[in-house]
Amino acid sequence: MKFGPRALDDCVGSILAHSVDANGTRVRKGVMLDQAHIATLRAANIAEITVATLEKGDVEENEAAYRLGEALLDGTTGLSASIAATGRVNIIADGAGVAILNVQRLTKLNEINPMVSFATVPPHHQMHRAGMLGTVKIISYAVPEPDLVQASALARGAISLAHPLRKTVTLIITQIREGSDEGKGIAAISARLAALESPLIETLTCAHRLDPLVDAITSAKGEVILILTGSATSDPLDVAPAALGIAGGELIRFGMPVDPGNLLFLGSIGDKPVIGLPGCARSPALNGADKVLSRVLCGVPVSSSDIAGMGVGGLLKEIPTRPRPRQHTLNTL
Repeated sequence: MKFGPRALDDCVGSILAHSVDANGTRVRKGVMLDQAHIATLRAANIAEITVATLEKGDVEENEAAYRLGEALLDGTTGLSASIAATGRVNIIADGAGVAILNVQRLTKLNEINPMVSFATVPPHHQMHRAGMLGTVKIISYAVPEPDLVQASALARGAISLAHPLRKTVTLIITQIREGSDEGKGIAAISARLAALESPLIETLTCAHRLDPLVDAITSAKGEVILILTGSATSDPLDVAPAALGIAGGELIRFGMPVDPGNLLFLGSIGDKPVIGLPGCARSPALNGADKVLSRVLCGVPVSSSDIAGMGVGGLLKEIPTRPRPRQHTLNTL
């Protein structure tokens, strides 16, 4: 592609690089210039304009964006592409899920030619219907065919959407005092589950003691069990993780390097994942539980190592109602 100023008479078929005001008529950048455009510009006494002129082997920006978008969608389900415009195609989620990204392939794609780019949400980002997973942008007005072919090859299989697989959830609430009002917490958790198309099918309430909690865990009907304790879990041997073990389950990890959300625990009983929710899950604000819950419901494996890896980027937005906001805590030592 050639780019630069050219005499007006030599610009038919070229792409206008910058918008031009021609006696009140605006000729917008990106337009393929025809004889009518040239006449309008000539009438305004404009003799030279900056244009991009495609050469053999160049692919125009919208065609290139369309082709790269189609390559990204190849073999995926639940994702669609917008119409190409100004060299851009957006990749949209058709429903809830988790973004699965091959970071290595996408990085190589973005290294081929700076004019060929694809930006995405972070890996394992929770998606909602009509949410944008990524955007293709052809930065120049055209790119070489070989670069587009190479980028398209890397794009195939580089993205997917993990759909919700576990469709039923049991919430167990333990109480220090009988009759404690957990309405706001239940509402916040229900909203999280609804966003992931996995409804709360039952809420079980029991005393914050081992035996009642063991009974609740073993009787839970949901494919996923959530435990919201009346008193924060402080140790792997505390009531909730201990009850999981007595019930025949396994504790995978207690504690996560995400704040808010440090006191989460993850385990399983049979083929059912069990998530011990941190107290911050009572709030609708983003917290560590969201990072684990979305993956679990969408069938994405979560190991202790995976949770450890959440620490980078794990400092989340401050909750204004937190009793001891981090930003106001002083080191008095």
